[in-house]
Amino acid sequence: MRTTATRRWWMRRDGCDDADDVVPMDTQEQEELVGSLEQKQAHHSRRWRRVFAGFLLGYAAFLVYASFHHAWSPWELRHHSYFMEDLPSPMVIFADWIAALGCLFAVKGLLQASISAKKWMWYSLYVGIAVSVFWTYYLLKLPRIRWDVVWLPLCPLMYAYFLLLGPAFLRELMYL
Repeated sequence: MRTTATRRWWMRRDGCDDADDVVPMDTQEQEELVGSLEQKQAHHSRRWRRVFAGFLLGYAAFLVYASFHHAWSPWELRHHSYFMEDLPSPMVIFADWIAALGCLFAVKGLLQASISAKKWMWYSLYVGIAVSVFWTYYLLKLPRIRWDVVWLPLCPLMYAYFLLLGPAFLRELMYL
């Protein structure tokens, strides 16, 4: 099983290296090769789902930290201070917690290996839409657009969108 797929596909009849003496693998060996490749693909898929879940947990931890920091010393964080005149402090904390909840929904969908995993991704998208609408509304109320806080409305949508469309995009690439 340690040989590559191209070497295992063709076998020599008598061990000789003649190019004329090549025959395809039999059905049993082909099934073993396909099974090993499927097993490797499942292992890599689990690994990358865990990596992306780790990134999302880091982002959720940042949001929780930002909400606690805002509770202890309001309007000290730069990305919150732009909204000082337009937004009460508890609403900022609530928006950060809701965005963190959306991240946790996405993490649950990533780590869960069942059919219902996709529903958690959809829940994450719905929460992301709500948080994005909230931050976009208050971002547009500012006297001028602050490009350093554009990530507030975009991040909740982007992680859910990419997690929903990522597997479909990868399947499409495999068949091209």
